[in-house]
Amino acid sequence: MHRWYTRPVLFVSDVNRALHFYTDILGFEKAWHEGDGQGMVCQVDRAGCEIILCEDAGRSDKGRLFVELTHDGVAEFKHEIVERSIPNKKSWWGNDVIQIDDPDGNELLFPLQDSGSEASRAA
Repeated sequence: MHRWYTRPVLFVSDVNRALHFYTDILGFEKAWHEGDGQGMVCQVDRAGCEIILCEDAGRSDKGRLFVELTHDGVAEFKHEIVERSIPNKKSWWGNDVIQIDDPDGNELLFPLQDSGSEASRAA
């Protein structure tokens, strides 16, 4: 059986501003940045979550990522939100979630309770 591997692409207005948000505020690490760090596409990673950021002035659409963490991961992330003063809000998307919007309005949703998925069952 073949493995399907996906990475979401989020369109941003300024790749360096987005890179700063994801690395310095949310704790991701830069995996690669095309053009020796001068290009308009890069990837950030954190604990197996990989996101490609693409600067494209012609795209104004927004994305939404549902990022599921283990029970302990949610507790740790809540602590990071307070420690780093990350702007967030409680929202609803099938269940209670923490919503964090990046500088371009892309939404990252972190569920607060077990949604029954494989990641939740492994917690």
